[in-house]
Amino acid sequence: MKKLLIALLGLTVLGCSPKTGNEDVINDLNSAENKIYANPAIPDWSKNSNIYEVNLRQYTPEGTITAFQKHLPRLQEMGVDILWFMPVHPISEAKRKGPLGSYYAVSDYRAVNPQFGTTEAFRALVNDIHQRGMHIVIDWVPNHTGWDHVWLTDHPEYYTQDENGNVIDPINPETGESWGWTDVADLNYDNMDMRQAMIDDMLYWLEDMEIDGFRVDVAHGVPHDFWQQAIPYLQAANPELFMLAEAEIPALNNDSLYTMSYGWSFHHLLNEVAQEHKTPDQLDEWRKTEGAKWKAGWLMHFITNHDENSWQGTVEERMGPAADAMAVLTFTYDGMPLIYSGQEAGLNKRLEFFEKDPIDWGDFSKVPFYTKLLKLKRDNPALWNGIAGGSFNKLPTSQDQAIYAYARAKEENAVIVVLNLSGETQETTIDLGSLAGNYTNVFANSTSVVETQLPVSLKAWDYLVLSK
Repeated sequence: MKKLLIALLGLTVLGCSPKTGNEDVINDLNSAENKIYANPAIPDWSKNSNIYEVNLRQYTPEGTITAFQKHLPRLQEMGVDILWFMPVHPISEAKRKGPLGSYYAVSDYRAVNPQFGTTEAFRALVNDIHQRGMHIVIDWVPNHTGWDHVWLTDHPEYYTQDENGNVIDPINPETGESWGWTDVADLNYDNMDMRQAMIDDMLYWLEDMEIDGFRVDVAHGVPHDFWQQAIPYLQAANPELFMLAEAEIPALNNDSLYTMSYGWSFHHLLNEVAQEHKTPDQLDEWRKTEGAKWKAGWLMHFITNHDENSWQGTVEERMGPAADAMAVLTFTYDGMPLIYSGQEAGLNKRLEFFEKDPIDWGDFSKVPFYTKLLKLKRDNPALWNGIAGGSFNKLPTSQDQAIYAYARAKEENAVIVVLNLSGETQETTIDLGSLAGNYTNVFANSTSVVETQLPVSLKAWDYLVLSK
């Protein structure tokens, strides 16, 4: 259990004690109904999907649902499939950070933030998204709530308390110290009533609001057995449920609980390669070690997201001239690619997290680039997600310390990717063997016969993508 684990790892230093009820939890999890999963965690519609993160507050000057909805035709034309909305719930005022507070300090799981719009406006958005053949998931925050959530008044036993009965903010189980998330209160998963209330609130969004799933914030902070308990209920409400974990824990995918998890370690490696602190051959090492741990579902690959942008730096700051090559890599590797709000406009600004800071869309300079990548991902089965996609074949070069080349192949479909991941011009010849044939050069918009021996000359951080 989450709280029992915290106690064992040093919470006693803070004078905190875990809530009781562990025996009831174990008995509940051993019941027959909680050993049966309604469906695998992979909805068929997601096999060739991409995902786009919506920062609603910063998306438009108005920062509303209705204002964002006007962008749907543009996103549909670009090729976006899944829209992931950062939390749409009301934000707690108690202990809030900054003038507007954090999206992730939720005061009511069943309501829509009035600054964003009404419940009716959200329903209209969901309907519009579905009519366009797109899908919608919302951010869910099960690890903690804001300090004026109704549960704190009506059910303080739902929260982690110290020895004096004071509710505490979330702590790091490895250190026994606060994460510093002082604007939220930590939930106690040893309390079975809280667990059921959490499941009921999630079901509300699936059944009443008809969303397609959830991106789960701090999924690694919630006990694994809660997801074993909750997922069957959620899948019963929506048999094609899509679940994204903000975690890099293989068991969440491998136990058929989540569709997709964060590829954090891959992302961090991309940053290091872009900064020339590591060489491209380290990507192979990641694949053999970290990547091999995932037996089901897939990882989400990205060059930015709301956390990276606000706290770690813009794409330009972290990746500089390597950014486009890294984007090509995330779209053609073995997971699902993410686009963050403004990425298609070349966003080069750290967006404020706790206050209004609208995106400057400019001339949408990167839209043609991402439109090509999204179309390639959707239309070529070799690039589809997980087992629906093709095999991954590393293509050796004479410059593996600088060039990273690989092929994805499925039946008659193939994609060849050659990336110069260095700051200097590189030349090599790649032996394609049976992969030779008629290909389209995706970014040159040309078609030609590619011979068995493929000569390549790429400028610094340039790339070649061939598709058939």
